Amino acid sequence: MTTAVRGASALAVEQTVDLEAMGQAAQRASHKLAVLTSTQKNAALYAIADALEARSAEALAQNELDIAIGAASGLSDALLDRLLLTPERIRGLADDTRRVAALPDPVGAELESRLLPNGMRLSRRRIPIGVIGVIYEARPNTTIDIAVLSLKTGNAVILRGGKETLRSNLALVDIIRRALIEQGLPSEAVQYIGNPDRALVSQFLRMDAYVDMLIPRGGNSLHRLCREQSTIPVITGGIGICHYYVDISADQERGLDVIVNAKTQRPSVCNSLDTLLVNRQIAAEFLPKLARRMAAMRVEMRAAPDALPFLEGQGATVTPAGPDDWDTEWMALILGIKLVDSLEEAVVHIQKHSQAHSDGILTNDWNNAQQFIDAVNSSAVFVNASTRFNDGGQFGLGAEVAISTQKLHARGPMGLEELTTYKWVAFGDMHVRE
Repeated sequence: MTTAVRGASALAVEQTVDLEAMGQAAQRASHKLAVLTSTQKNAALYAIADALEARSAEALAQNELDIAIGAASGLSDALLDRLLLTPERIRGLADDTRRVAALPDPVGAELESRLLPNGMRLSRRRIPIGVIGVIYEARPNTTIDIAVLSLKTGNAVILRGGKETLRSNLALVDIIRRALIEQGLPSEAVQYIGNPDRALVSQFLRMDAYVDMLIPRGGNSLHRLCREQSTIPVITGGIGICHYYVDISADQERGLDVIVNAKTQRPSVCNSLDTLLVNRQIAAEFLPKLARRMAAMRVEMRAAPDALPFLEGQGATVTPAGPDDWDTEWMALILGIKLVDSLEEAVVHIQKHSQAHSDGILTNDWNNAQQFIDAVNSSAVFVNASTRFNDGGQFGLGAEVAISTQKLHARGPMGLEELTTYKWVAFGDMHVRE
């Protein structure tokens, strides 16, 4: 590791953080954001998009340091890809920011309105949540997505990313904050915990006096920590273990294209395919074709014993599945293969091993498709489409803060509406209750 890299690491770690002051500042900023017009918020987002492009060299330089340190510390190629910023990816972030600005502003919209028998008009109106805390790992693009969606919905945000992208995230947040100042808005609307000390996470989880909602984006250990220790309402998501069931009636050739896309288009993300369940009646015909496609894409297959004979001898890397493989989110070019006797057996496997993220069926049988949709209670269920579509941008939401896999408040990609709550508004004519 070069001296320059060591110096950059030391500078980042030495930052001091006063979480109490950050919480107070975020709360004050949220009060100002809550009364902004859509025009003001959109102007800020366009300014951020322009600043991302104008100052991309700064973010790329800091990201280069993160990548160098990560490579030297032995991070996998898949994780390094998640960390990486490129000129194209920054342009994509700027374009996504502009797309969010162009979306309708949900704040202030009436969810319902009715006239009560006593003549009082009652309505429910969307409002910002207030201050949102997000703890996440890797992927510096997440910093932009969260900040932009929060600002569009009038929420202040406190971010805590992984140590692997500390320099990249600090550079991106600095770009956002300077753009806010230029627009006459409080820079404290977007704050970043610039110290990787894990003790700060425990303190952050108890800041319910200032933070209204907490979103952890990471592995099971992070989710468990937040659920067990947080005094702030928590929305969890972002863990995959995604499945397809290949039905007897599936179009095998076109279905292989979907499987390849779901597994290889970007294997290091949470909506990539982890386990393929294949109906036993088509195994002899389908699995050799699958093995050849996986060999071409350099995908290793972890197969159940009865699936192995159909996969071997096709040039692919095939190994017996271990006892924990069905509960592993691979985030790499690895795919679990298991044979099932029926759709019902496939559903039972998914219900046992899925994290309720993204699961799908490849079928040409309409009744089987409907049965699968009804039985699989994941945040997104796909019929003859890649799980890679479970994404805020792909769903037309502009971007996402997270993909929620729980059932209260929000499910699936959390876009603008999911970052709002509501209040009741009552208009009367000097009404009094008798």
